[in-house]
Amino acid sequence: MLIGDVARRAGVSARMLRHYEALGLVRPTGRTDSNYREYSGEDIRRIFHIESLRSLGLSLREVGRALDDPGFTPAELVDDLIRQTRDRLAAEAELLTRLRRIDAAEPAAWEDVLQTVALLQALGSKSAGARQRAALSAAEEVPVPVEALVEAVLDESDPNVAGALRWALAQSGEEGAALLAEGLDSPSAEVRKRAVQSLAELPEAGTTPLLRDALTNSDAVVRGYAALALGARGAADVVPTLIDMIVEERNDVDAADVLSGLAGDPAVADRIATALLDRLDRLDHLDRLDRLAQDAMGSSARRRLTQALADIPGELTAGALMDLSHDEDRAVALTATYILKLRETR
Repeated sequence: MLIGDVARRAGVSARMLRHYEALGLVRPTGRTDSNYREYSGEDIRRIFHIESLRSLGLSLREVGRALDDPGFTPAELVDDLIRQTRDRLAAEAELLTRLRRIDAAEPAAWEDVLQTVALLQALGSKSAGARQRAALSAAEEVPVPVEALVEAVLDESDPNVAGALRWALAQSGEEGAALLAEGLDSPSAEVRKRAVQSLAELPEAGTTPLLRDALTNSDAVVRGYAALALGARGAADVVPTLIDMIVEERNDVDAADVLSGLAGDPAVADRIATALLDRLDRLDHLDRLDRLAQDAMGSSARRRLTQALADIPGELTAGALMDLSHDEDRAVALTATYILKLRETR
C-alpha cells in the first residue's frame, strides 16, 4: 500500500509518516518499481499501534521504547501519565475558573482585566498582608466575583484576613449567601465553621433562613454559631440550643450574652429562666451511676447555668437564685449568693 493510501486509512498525514520513518518508528518494508514507499499489512498495524499509544499521551520516544524494548513494562509509565494528566486537568480547571471570574467581573477594557487578575492573584498570595489588602480593595476599588470572595473566605485561616474578607463579602450584598451555605456541608470542620461565621455577618434577609437550616446541621459548632447569630437577631426559639452550649462549654459566655439580650422581653425572660432552671434540675437529679461518672462535669455545668441567670430579670429568677444560694454544691451556692448581691446593688 502506498503512502497516500496509508495516510487516508490511518488518519495520519503523509508528512507525519515520513517523520515516523526518520525517527525509525516505522519503515515501509518495500519499494515499488518507481521507488515509491510501499507499506505492508504489518507496517500498517504498527502505525495503528503508534497512534494508539500517542492517544494515551506518550511521546514518540516513549512510543518507540514501548514497541521495541522487550523488557519494557508499562505500569510505571502509565502511573506517570496519570499524574501528568491530573496535574494538567487541575491547571486547566484553575485557568477556566479564573477566566469565568474575569468574565463575571464584566471588564470594559483590558485595564479592567489586568486589575481583576492582579486582585485574584493577591487573594491567593502567601502573604497575609497582601490578602488583606486585596480583600479591602475588592470591596472598594476593583469588582471581584462573589464566587472568588467566598472561596477566599472559606480557605482563609488568618483571623484578620478572614474578617476583612467577610466584610468585603458583606458589601457585595446577599449574592454570596447560597455559595457560603454550600460550605456548611464541607468535609472540613474548619470550612464549615468559616461558612457559618460568614453567613452570620451577611445581611439578615438573605441569611436568616439559611442559618435556621444550619440549626439542624450535624456539626455542633455550626449549630452553635447559627444559634448565636439568630439569637442576636431576636429569635427566641434558639434558647434550647444556647443552653446546650452553656452546658457543654461551647462558646458558653457568648451564649449567655445572647440569652441576656433576648431576656429584654419579659415574656422571653421567663421562658429563658424556666429553661435554665429545668436544665439545672435535670443535672441535679442524675441517677447515681451517672452522677458518679459525671459529677465534675455536672457541677461545672450547673455553675455555668447559675451564672447565666445573672442577667435574666424577673421574680422567677430571683426566687431560683435564692434557692440556689443554699445548694449542696458549694460552687453553685457561692455563685448564686454573689449574683444576688450584685442584683441588690443594681
